[in-house]
Amino acid sequence: MGGTALNAVGRCIYAMRVTETLSFDGYWEGPQYRCKRPVRNGSRKTVVGDDIYHHDSGSLRCLQEDSHHSQPDGAQDQHNVDHDTQTDRVLISEHFYYFGRSAPLVPDKILHDIGYRNGRSHRVFASESATPLISWLEENFGKRLNNVMGDPYQFESSSARYSGKADKIILSDGPRMAAA
Repeated sequence: MGGTALNAVGRCIYAMRVTETLSFDGYWEGPQYRCKRPVRNGSRKTVVGDDIYHHDSGSLRCLQEDSHHSQPDGAQDQHNVDHDTQTDRVLISEHFYYFGRSAPLVPDKILHDIGYRNGRSHRVFASESATPLISWLEENFGKRLNNVMGDPYQFESSSARYSGKADKIILSDGPRMAAA
């Protein structure tokens, strides 16, 4: 669900059923996920790739690739590394709805029934308690399962960097992106 910062309270930006979990290294090393690595001078889509963490060979040091979460010069942002890698787990889904900026407003009754509260971070609901939301999604969007239905919020600033410490997107005069 979206929050106040995006002006999307009660809107379902994405929903997913976790079908697999991987370590950061498993995600990094999986050939099927190489397309998820960021290309900082690429298109809007490739510049925000999320396959950004892996361990230095032979050490426990976690590396952060030049990405939306690193410093403007591409150096690691240690605050973001520490926050993002608290758990060595990447969630994979083969059953998702991604609405992005086209996020539908979820009916208040459903939000109440699932115990939704507007707050920071991802919301995780057990399958049983999420039944009203799942039913609503399947009834209204079932034919669009596993499709991207809208660009992400703030997609126009995809070349910017995110500072977890400042909790905001930092615009930079970095490389320009190719047209998407």
